[in-house]
Amino acid sequence: MRRFIIFLAAILFLDVLSVAAQGILPSSLAGWSDNGVPLATVFPERNQTPILTEYGFVSFDSHSYSRGSNELDAAVYKMKDASSAYGLYSFSRTADMSRADLAEHSSMSRERALVLIGDLVLDVHGPDLAKFRLELKSLVASAATHATRGTLPTLWRHVPPKHMVQGSDRYILGPQTLDQLYPVALGTSLGFSNGTEAEVARYRLGDQDATLLIADLPTPQLAMRTLSELQKNFNVNGSNPGGSPALFAKRSLTMLAIVAGAPNQKEAGALLSQVRSDIELTWNEPPFEVTQPGIITMVIGTLVGTGILCLFTLVASLAFGGFRLLVKRALPGKIFDRQSQIQVI
Repeated sequence: MRRFIIFLAAILFLDVLSVAAQGILPSSLAGWSDNGVPLATVFPERNQTPILTEYGFVSFDSHSYSRGSNELDAAVYKMKDASSAYGLYSFSRTADMSRADLAEHSSMSRERALVLIGDLVLDVHGPDLAKFRLELKSLVASAATHATRGTLPTLWRHVPPKHMVQGSDRYILGPQTLDQLYPVALGTSLGFSNGTEAEVARYRLGDQDATLLIADLPTPQLAMRTLSELQKNFNVNGSNPGGSPALFAKRSLTMLAIVAGAPNQKEAGALLSQVRSDIELTWNEPPFEVTQPGIITMVIGTLVGTGILCLFTLVASLAFGGFRLLVKRALPGKIFDRQSQIQVI
């Protein structure tokens, strides 16, 4: 009974906020009837309202469409920006969903399609969705007219692809989401309230699974202090032997990388060594090189330069002397060698 009340409260919460999102989804599809709001597609099926709040939930809209025995239940979630929407999209993906061609970021299983459209996340449920690609693209096009585009997170680029479980990466913006996805309850230890963002992904190391957490903090000083606090409160790099599950971590400027569930330190170190920060990527670029000429080239260059200066001096002297003679013949005693003045050369 208590779980039902919590679930009902979550639905009512979204119903109130959905007023601001009315009209994002079309009221009808060509040849399909509108059956109203489908409660089955409301996101917090397991009381996930706190997760929505951490990702910056703004409003919600949903419709149910039917044609004969076929039915499509569509829901759209408007988030505060594109990064928040990307986080919700990554959190909502399931292991059975593969990449789809509905948008740049879209995934689909047999009975569910998930699409990221700017600051919107479109979630569609229905049987054998592959048969209804035209309807899905129509829903995407309708939602796109209400979407606000923005810059997407780039933290996923630092996630090593080797040995990663495909589709297991998730973008995180809050402690409750982190505690759901990471095997060790770090909670508020990473300082999400200060602007920290994180990414998690699962890896197959040897014969067991491990989880990599990459957190990007606002400053190197804050990253250093956070790692120090983690070493005090958790068993990080052997800081508390016999304590909580072993964690292996390293810091690179503003970035912390932490591995949980690794079979040993060697395996964890191999995974951590693949994580690179932006500045390290810059250091790997080819440097600008200044080439110094050889001694023979320098001597020849000096002699040639001196010869050019001497030649210029000779030509200038002859030119001045010739000009003086011409003026003296044309205007004798008027400019040069005037009797009234003593000419000193």
